[in-house]
Amino acid sequence: QVQLVESGGGLVQPGGSLRLSCVASGFTLDYAIGWFRQAPGKEREGVSAISSRDGSTYYADSVQGRFTISRDNAKNTVYLQMNSLKPEDTAVYYCAADRRSFYLLNPNYDYWGQGTQVTVSS
Repeated sequence: QVQLVESGGGLVQPGGSLRLSCVASGFTLDYAIGWFRQAPGKEREGVSAISSRDGSTYYADSVQGRFTISRDNAKNTVYLQMNSLKPEDTAVYYCAADRRSFYLLNPNYDYWGQGTQVTVSS
């Protein structure tokens, strides 16, 4: 049974930074981990993901160059470092786990965390 818990959200000014954490329990080393977000009135979108097989990383065009995903297997934790934040980054951010190897920004994952709110003031 895979359990995911996100943390690190909060209020930040435009141009600021936040680091989100996703702590996983259960056997998750062979799972891909993705970060997704959902803003009010919008559908859930893929933000970033990391493959369990080769460590490949993926980013939405809207965050490319500003966000970085990383994985600490010893701590069973995946991070999303978010820099140069913009008001349009405001959303609830979710981490998710799946055993798939392809289309990792597709939101149809098997396991989900509870979400953490990120608010970038305008």
